[in-house]
Amino acid sequence: MSLILSIETATKACSVALHKNGALLGLQELLLEKSHSTHLAVMIEQLLSSCQVAKGDLEAIAVSKGPGSYTGLRIGVATAKGLCYALDKPLIGVNTLVAMAHQMAEIPISVDYLCPMIDARRMEVYCIVVNKNLEVVSETNAVVVNEKSFQKWFEQGKMLFFGNGAEKCQQLLPPGKSIFITGHHPTAASLGPLAATKFDKGAFEDLSYFEPFYLKEFRAILPKGKTALVK
Repeated sequence: MSLILSIETATKACSVALHKNGALLGLQELLLEKSHSTHLAVMIEQLLSSCQVAKGDLEAIAVSKGPGSYTGLRIGVATAKGLCYALDKPLIGVNTLVAMAHQMAEIPISVDYLCPMIDARRMEVYCIVVNKNLEVVSETNAVVVNEKSFQKWFEQGKMLFFGNGAEKCQQLLPPGKSIFITGHHPTAASLGPLAATKFDKGAFEDLSYFEPFYLKEFRAILPKGKTALVK
């Protein structure tokens, strides 16, 4: 038996969900840019209140660990770790792309492979490839997309692309082999069942050392006309 609060902040979509034994009890979502730091704590309080659940009743905290937005992941993980420390509860990390794939698998579309994509600027995306059984056949990676990027999988069947990195790839990939779904975003609702499985296995993160899965190092970009100060 598990009562798990899940937190999703890997993209501009900010959401929190409450699951009991993998079944969704409640969900709060916002699709606003830069809403995470302002609204996340309030959303958690509102969700627990509406579900009539006290923080002490929670058995674990799950968080979308990335890849994704550097700032979003940092806020989500910091919030999750803070709750775990305060409540003395275990932390469960869930790969953002894996959760997206499980969410999309519920839609009845006949394809051979699913490829969730998160925008990584320019023509680069963070992505994985999973088969119809939701088995990962290509691990999480940063890919600069061109017409040959997924040739191996196109030779074996059709692919479904989705997530905020997919739309910019639509003109590059072969239309006969590619299906695109727009407007899809990660949600905390898809974290719960995966987190429940990890809870049953005791697959918890080390609070002292757990960090977001950034995949790439953060690089600050200076506004045009600005120069860095060298000391």
